Amino acid sequence: MNAQKRLEILTRFRNNNPKPETELNFSSPFELLVAVTLSAQATDVSVNKATDKLFPVANTAQAIFDLGVDGLKEYIKTIGLYNNKAINVVKACEILLKEHQGQVPENREALEALPGVGRKTANVVLNTAFGWPTIAVDTHIDRVSNRTKFAMGKNVVEVEQKLLKVVPKEFKVDVHHWLILHGRYTCIARKPRCGSCIIEDLCEYKDKVYPDE
Repeated sequence: MNAQKRLEILTRFRNNNPKPETELNFSSPFELLVAVTLSAQATDVSVNKATDKLFPVANTAQAIFDLGVDGLKEYIKTIGLYNNKAINVVKACEILLKEHQGQVPENREALEALPGVGRKTANVVLNTAFGWPTIAVDTHIDRVSNRTKFAMGKNVVEVEQKLLKVVPKEFKVDVHHWLILHGRYTCIARKPRCGSCIIEDLCEYKDKVYPDE
């Protein structure tokens, strides 16, 4: 895909959704960190249902650490892999309290040192909480990038590096949200909704699907 076509795609995404936001509910960097950690292999909807009950009770590192693993489990037991996630979140809270005064560090290395926090989670926190031009690549973004041929790669790291290279600076902060929302609601895995896609004419996917097919 050439640069002119990419620019038009990004311009359409921006015109359609000038201020894209994550669908996870949060009101602080800490709440976002917890929500993103819980969202691994789970839907944002399921995470929001749990955190809508958790955060009014405990939304700081100290409060969740005080809940403990068993206490946290009671709030997140409807989320997949909740046992391991509870352990990781409480351990992460302990580290935040000991090393960062209970605050979420605006630092990739420090974030990735937290239990349950990998590169993707760190990218989401840096981008969404702190406004960094990072691009967190999940299965949706990987699919959209490869399917459209916007930024092709054999794995999520390759796709991330390609996106960082080809996306102009003015779009970098928001492109993560545009691509994930596009993959979640339009360019879905099994049967993409090409007939209602705002970039259908620019997409280079050869097997486009339309409602009457």
